[in-house]
Amino acid sequence: MEISHFLCLHLLVILVFFEPALSADADVYSEALLSLKKELFDDQNSLSDWILSPGGETSPEKVTACSWSGVSCNENSTSILGLDLSRKGLGGELSGKQFSVFKEVTSLNLSYNSFSGQLPVGIFNLSGLRTLDVSRNNFSGHFPSGVSGLSDLGVLDAFSNSFSGPVPVELSKLEHLKVLNLAGSYFSGPIPSEFGSFKSLEFLHLAGNSLSGKIPPELGKLQTVTHMEIGYNSYEGSIPWQLGNMSAIEYLDVADANLSGLIPSALSNLTKLQSLFLFKNMFTGLIPGEFSRMISLTDLDLSDNLISGPIPKSFSEMKNLRLLSLMYNEMNGTVPEGIADLPSLETLLIWNNYFTGSLPRSLGKNMKLKYIDVSTNSLVGAVPPDICSGGVLIKLILFSNKFAGSLPPSLANCSSLVRLRLEDNSFSGEISLTFSLLPEITYIDLSRNNFTGGVPADIYRASKLQYFNISYNLRLGGFIPEGIWSLPFLQNFSASSCNISGNIPSFDSCGSVSVIELNGNSLFQSLPKSVSRCQALERIDMSNNHLTGLLPKELANLRALRVLDLSHNNFTGPIPAKLGDLSSLQYLNVSYNDFTGSIPSEKVFKSMDGSAFAGNMRLCGEPLRQCPGSVAILGSKGIGKLMLVLLLCLGLVVSIVAFTFGLFYFRKGNKGRWKMVYFVGLPRFTASDILKSFSSAESIESTTSPPALVCKALLPTGITVLVKNIEWDPKRMKAMMEFITRMGNARHVNLIRLLGFCYNKQMAYLLYDYLPNGNLAEKMRIKRDWSAKYRIVMGVARGLCFLHHDCFPAMPHGDLKSSNVVFDENMEPRLTEFGLTYLVWMNKGSAGGTVSNQEADNNATREQLQMDVYNFGEIVLEVLTNGRSANAAGSIRSKPRDVLAREILAENEVSTDRSLQEEIKLVLEVALLCIQSRASDRPSIGDALKLLSELKPPRK
Repeated sequence: MEISHFLCLHLLVILVFFEPALSADADVYSEALLSLKKELFDDQNSLSDWILSPGGETSPEKVTACSWSGVSCNENSTSILGLDLSRKGLGGELSGKQFSVFKEVTSLNLSYNSFSGQLPVGIFNLSGLRTLDVSRNNFSGHFPSGVSGLSDLGVLDAFSNSFSGPVPVELSKLEHLKVLNLAGSYFSGPIPSEFGSFKSLEFLHLAGNSLSGKIPPELGKLQTVTHMEIGYNSYEGSIPWQLGNMSAIEYLDVADANLSGLIPSALSNLTKLQSLFLFKNMFTGLIPGEFSRMISLTDLDLSDNLISGPIPKSFSEMKNLRLLSLMYNEMNGTVPEGIADLPSLETLLIWNNYFTGSLPRSLGKNMKLKYIDVSTNSLVGAVPPDICSGGVLIKLILFSNKFAGSLPPSLANCSSLVRLRLEDNSFSGEISLTFSLLPEITYIDLSRNNFTGGVPADIYRASKLQYFNISYNLRLGGFIPEGIWSLPFLQNFSASSCNISGNIPSFDSCGSVSVIELNGNSLFQSLPKSVSRCQALERIDMSNNHLTGLLPKELANLRALRVLDLSHNNFTGPIPAKLGDLSSLQYLNVSYNDFTGSIPSEKVFKSMDGSAFAGNMRLCGEPLRQCPGSVAILGSKGIGKLMLVLLLCLGLVVSIVAFTFGLFYFRKGNKGRWKMVYFVGLPRFTASDILKSFSSAESIESTTSPPALVCKALLPTGITVLVKNIEWDPKRMKAMMEFITRMGNARHVNLIRLLGFCYNKQMAYLLYDYLPNGNLAEKMRIKRDWSAKYRIVMGVARGLCFLHHDCFPAMPHGDLKSSNVVFDENMEPRLTEFGLTYLVWMNKGSAGGTVSNQEADNNATREQLQMDVYNFGEIVLEVLTNGRSANAAGSIRSKPRDVLAREILAENEVSTDRSLQEEIKLVLEVALLCIQSRASDRPSIGDALKLLSELKPPRK
């Protein structure tokens, strides 16, 4: 009995002391995960169930963690096989010391979190790992060595991190690796040639890094790879022809990779290839006609290169082709008829080339076309009649060609159409669009054509229409349709210079309209008071019409209004003082009407110059002449004293001026009788008055090329002007005067005003507003917030856009640079020196002798317009970099885009504001488009301004 009792007691001691130890040893996995949890930031409390329940029922043979979120185990819950912590909002740096426990784990997923620091080398202790996903985190530093120890690894996804240093050559030792994704980091150096030795690899993604060097030809040995993306890097040389040996490849993307040379015809051996993306490189030469052998090809994008020659006729054999993008190249010839026989073609993008001839007549008839953009070529003829017969056409972009004829009937009821751009062609006939059958249309631009028959009366049925521009169809005629303002999403309605008559329809409902341009028509009657309901209005231009009646004081309710131009009409009565409440108003022009009384004294009116009110003979007050009786407040004694002082000062000034001018006159010699030409804003002086003022003028350093005499002078009434001299050959005097007159009539809030000029047969003095606040070059390094920088960029863009697109013919600036951007009293940027380079050319006989409507088609003018865009891009880069990038466009183009963006974001100190980052990146993208080395690759300044205008207004 004693022995039995002793054995029982001994067994009890063993159970008491050893059972917890066995249990704890069996649950080492749970303890390791709890240790891992302590290292993490878990703001979303995603791992709230990772706890050991005190007193809870547990099995000594089962792992407690098997019931935790993100943990997967074997059937008996005795071993952990997988950890999925993806998308749990976790952060922090991982030590990796816990991973040595999980020998049986085959899958580790840490993706879509915010882990930082170095990737823990302890992960490579997971010797049974087959899938490792650490994508979309912020791991940094070099990729650690030791990955070759994961001999069973089949998937390695490290996409979108901040890794740096070389791509690890060690990865090539992973014999079972099928997926390798190292894209979207900062890996540098060349692609290891050893990567050509993978035996099982199917997916290779190295794009979006900082890789350099030549693409190794050894990659052609990858016989199992079906998907390869290695673009968005900065390589040297061209594509190795050996890539044509990748017999299994289905998807190949080497876009935006700084590649040059010819596209190797050996790529045509890739008969399984479905998608080929080589856009945004510098490839030259012809497209290999052998590409038609890639019978499986569905997507071909060779855009934004230097490719020349025609579209190969053999492309008609590529029956599976859905996307053909050849835009932004130097291609020419006609569009092959066989393109219309591609049954699968959905997208055709060939814009900005030199294609001629007409589009294939059957284009659209036997296919489901969705997107067509052939703009900015020299295409002629009519739009193919069946362009929308497939019933799925979404975008039809044909602008800046030489298309003619009427719109095809298939467009009238193209119910899928969203965007239609036909501007700058020679289309004629009526606008045969049935808006009740275009339920999806949002954007229509038919400007600069020869349409007739007026705006279709049922336009009010286009319920989703946002943008409508019919301007400069000089014989359009007709009326503004009733109900146009009630379109719920309409933002822009432009119908300038269309010979539209009648009255302006009532603004019963116009909540979304922000731009109304009706200038240069024959509208009559009054401006409806109901315009005040258009609370989103930012721009109203109804100048050069026959509008009558009083100016509605209700305009003061338009709190967003920035531009109001009602000049050259027949408005009467006083200018409502209530308009002074429009604090947002930047540009006001009510000149050449019949307003009476005094100009209101509110601040808004004082900020406008005299040209805003000129031509109203019965209007007085600052900045025009004084109103009768306005000096009475001085009293008769005050007037007498004032007159005495003025007479004494005037006598002294006249004596000095007479003496100095006498010297000036005899030095220069008598070059003929001086005459004076006035523009809006300059009081009526004689040429003698002007010349006398120059004698005491203060010289200013010239920024023109070649340098000209520049000075500021005080005119007899106290107005200070900036004076520039231009010499001319008497034979070219008339033509140059015509051009100067065009310069004087170019009025915009972002252009300096040319007030007039004084001339004889040998030379002329140009008189400009004097703006004392300096130029952009002088103030470039002043620290500005993003809102101020954006205002400068937009001001320069608007001024240049006015010269290029609103002056007819277009007027190149000719010398756009930061020193020729000056600031007015409100620190609004204004362009100066515009047109002076052209005047110099004219005097040398290098430019045309007359100013005519054909001037805009002159090659020299086109080159100058394109150079203006380039210079605009340089100014934007200067503003973005606070002056560091002056004249550095070449080096900036060669810099990786992501590196450049990071530098500029750091320069502008917006690292924590995502929305501002996106705005700055968009402005940077526009600048980079503008400084493309090939002039034909650059957008027009109008297109650049549209891109910039897509930004939301900067924060205040």
